[in-house]
Amino acid sequence: MSSRRSPSTIVEAPAYGDVDVRQAKVANHSTSQTDSVPLDFDERALRLKRLARVRQMMADTDLGAVLLFDPYNQRYATGSRNMFGYFLRNSTRYVYVPRQGDVILFEYPGSAHVSTWLETIQESRESKVVFASVNGRDRLTAKPFAEEIADLMRRDCGGNRRIGMDRSALGLALALQAEGLEVEDCLQAMLHTRRLKIEEEVACLALSMSAVEAAVWNVERKLAPGASETELFAEMYHGVLIGGGEFIETRLLSSGPKTNPWFNEAGDRRVRPGELVALDTDTIGVNGYYADISRTFFCGPGRPSGYQKSLYRMAWEQIHHNAAILKPGMSFREIADKAWRIPERFFDLRYPSIIHGVGMHGEKPIVAHACDLDRFTGDGTLEPGMVVSVESYIGEPGAHEGVKLEDQYLVTDVGLRPMSHYPFDEALLERAF
Repeated sequence: MSSRRSPSTIVEAPAYGDVDVRQAKVANHSTSQTDSVPLDFDERALRLKRLARVRQMMADTDLGAVLLFDPYNQRYATGSRNMFGYFLRNSTRYVYVPRQGDVILFEYPGSAHVSTWLETIQESRESKVVFASVNGRDRLTAKPFAEEIADLMRRDCGGNRRIGMDRSALGLALALQAEGLEVEDCLQAMLHTRRLKIEEEVACLALSMSAVEAAVWNVERKLAPGASETELFAEMYHGVLIGGGEFIETRLLSSGPKTNPWFNEAGDRRVRPGELVALDTDTIGVNGYYADISRTFFCGPGRPSGYQKSLYRMAWEQIHHNAAILKPGMSFREIADKAWRIPERFFDLRYPSIIHGVGMHGEKPIVAHACDLDRFTGDGTLEPGMVVSVESYIGEPGAHEGVKLEDQYLVTDVGLRPMSHYPFDEALLERAF
């Protein structure tokens, strides 16, 4: 591994407008019961502005209320988080948000105190369905669940019977319909609402990136022959947690022949001298905001081969070309048409997207390559306030290795502003010939 950099060169984050993530400059901090350090954004304003956006979406779509089962949407609307991983697989915790009236959290038994301090939640009740599936009582609990929600809508919604649900069991939706409610899928409307980031969200994203870049440095400084992929992944995970992040969605860290094709996950394989090691951070970071970059490193001793350098140079050129063409107002089709042309021999193993949105996870928009656009990408334009990651994977079928690179950007009125600053590998960037 090279020794060209130190941690201090990679963890400093830039200012974005009036938000400077290098300083804690908000005098009147809003903190939870577990916060012990000042925050450099107003956490209360973050929650209230996001809730207002959800309610504006409801007004725009004529929904009387929404029932949010997705933990990401629950957190966006209220700031509430509880046993996140558990409720990603077990959608039995839900939040009732009327267009006007009290927000009610239907919580796991005994854990109401985790969220009742939030100004965005006026009441907590016990979930009607939290243990229904494991006890085989789905049908028995669906009716009392629906009756309670229908009563709330009669109280709060002035005759509007339209309710949005972002995720649920089919039986719950049918039970609501049996109570006379008009059930709508509001997942896409929620994602559309979340696509544009407010100032406080940009600060969270920048803080997440600072933590993740320090975590990537943990990997690079520990990279040496004999290190296992799992050991290197643990170094990254440790850095994420120490930096205030929450969890990593994937295990995308691979070495040598496991870098081609992409999407092999970290395992027991040990790195050998002269191999490439590639990673994708995919991190739910500070305050629940995503940080998504990719880097590929060379494991010494020795120097990279000409082939390794040519792969790296192409990936570097792809993400820099594509970032350079991006301008607010561009249609997704125009982006795909102007994107860097992948050489034919590498085309079959292309990364699925040119860019994807970033927020609380990988979000809107997603822009695929021109040949895949109609299959993977809807109509739309790049808008100021979006945050996007620009991706590349360069590898050819049957070859020994591949290269993964990715950077994250804020879309402004005048173009892109980098949010990631982790250096590229100078040895791999040398001209191959």
